[in-house]
Amino acid sequence: MRKTKKILNYVIVSAIFSIMLWFAIEEYKDIQIKKQQIARKSLYETQNISTSQEETNQIITGIAKEYPKEEIIEEYRGYAVAAKLQVPKINLETYILKQYSKNALNVSVTKFWGADPNQIGNFCVAGHNFQNKNMFHNLRKLEIGNQLFISDSSVGKVEYKIYDIYMVEPEDISCLSQKTNGKREVTLITCTTDSEKRIIVKAREIEP
Repeated sequence: MRKTKKILNYVIVSAIFSIMLWFAIEEYKDIQIKKQQIARKSLYETQNISTSQEETNQIITGIAKEYPKEEIIEEYRGYAVAAKLQVPKINLETYILKQYSKNALNVSVTKFWGADPNQIGNFCVAGHNFQNKNMFHNLRKLEIGNQLFISDSSVGKVEYKIYDIYMVEPEDISCLSQKTNGKREVTLITCTTDSEKRIIVKAREIEP
């Protein structure tokens, strides 16, 4: 009888200890989650304050830039349009579709990843290497220093200068990075003629 009682007491104590330990672990998890939320909120507020301060400084110093306005159609061949791309060097003028899909790529170039047109960040545009006049067949003829223009209905027409051109393996997605140091950037992406690699064209906004 005494042995049974001891075993029962041991089981009860073990159960209580396990419950207390479980509550302690859950409380610790909650504390960590709250810390992460506070850290993210602090980072978000800091970034917002920095951006607002930068905009304020631009207004104070008189370097806030106005962009030429250009009317952009809302739809092209049944697909919503995000912006218009112009590359004078290769006589390219094409609409950039909002949604990336296999069917959309057969119609025109599309937004592939990243920021919206002419916003801070890296606006990534993909297109087939077709010989159609609105595709990316002639990207291989571009050189560093060439200009391109992105026009949208929100910001306007922004001029960019190409600062890098290179090729990567299909699985290399480093060109999609959004780390632009607060600048506007554009990345144009297409296949090589044999479709073995990807041609990457990087451009950055020309600032006053």
